[in-house]
Amino acid sequence: MKPKLKTATEARAEFEHKGLSIAAWSRANGLHQSLVYEILAGRKKCHRGKSHKAAVLLGMKAGEIVDQDPLKQAA
Repeated sequence: MKPKLKTATEARAEFEHKGLSIAAWSRANGLHQSLVYEILAGRKKCHRGKSHKAAVLLGMKAGEIVDQDPLKQAA
């Protein structure tokens, strides 16, 4: 069974419930806070890279986080 994906409103509510700031959460996850704000505002599509990672960590997107350097794969 697939886990239910969160909406931006639900993700924001979770920050409030846990007493976390978006900025602190972003720093803890190696993301820029402006990127997270853009995702929560619906301005990013989150197809790849850091936006994909952020959306998966926020629970707004199903997916896998693969932090691999593409240059290492080409070698």
